[in-house]
Amino acid sequence: MFKFNKKHTETKNTSVIILSAGNSTRMGKDKQRIVLLDKTVIEHSILAFEKNSNINEIIIVTQESNIADFYSIVSYNKFNKVKHIVKGGETRQQSAKIGCMLINENCETILIHDGARPLVSQSTINDVIENTEKHGAATASVPVKDTIKIVDSENFIESTPNRSKLYSCQTPQGFEFSTYCKAMEKAEMENKDYTDDCQLVENIGKKVFLAMGSYDNLKITTPDDVFVAENILMKRG
Repeated sequence: MFKFNKKHTETKNTSVIILSAGNSTRMGKDKQRIVLLDKTVIEHSILAFEKNSNINEIIIVTQESNIADFYSIVSYNKFNKVKHIVKGGETRQQSAKIGCMLINENCETILIHDGARPLVSQSTINDVIENTEKHGAATASVPVKDTIKIVDSENFIESTPNRSKLYSCQTPQGFEFSTYCKAMEKAEMENKDYTDDCQLVENIGKKVFLAMGSYDNLKITTPDDVFVAENILMKRG
């Protein structure tokens, strides 16, 4: 059973777990190693949190085959906030748990971020942190652009939800650390495994605030995403 006992401290502290242990099946190759202009995807992702003054430590959870190379990347770039690089579990929830077990005892706020989202902006990170501290849980999100359809088992349209109430959730997702630990513990007691950290926390009755993300904060999933990401980086200069 997951448990984490944290000593009380008045010093606010924010940790981020970067999850990069996926199999990249839709990409066909390890997307963390794909180069976007001058840096790999994982370098861009780490850099975003390394240069954010609100982040105290970074923990990277990845595949075992990446650990040595990621340590080299961290050393070469002098990413001083990276404290641990560890092998992930079989699922996202298991990988997040492994990262949680390594977080420093002063942590007040935890962010969970997809390593495959290398274009996250400083304003998005700060907005998620601010709203997490205010509401106890927050996630980067954007309104959906397309009309969404609910289909039946035979692939016919069953209903059309109101698009004004539909948002696409991104990362980082932020949580009061003690709340996140309670949610992880409850999920394990119920033998549940969530692919979304907000859903994990919602399971204990906690409401999650939707902070404003960015359409640029895309997740590198297919080869087309690489082209789009490089264009975004070029526009940023």
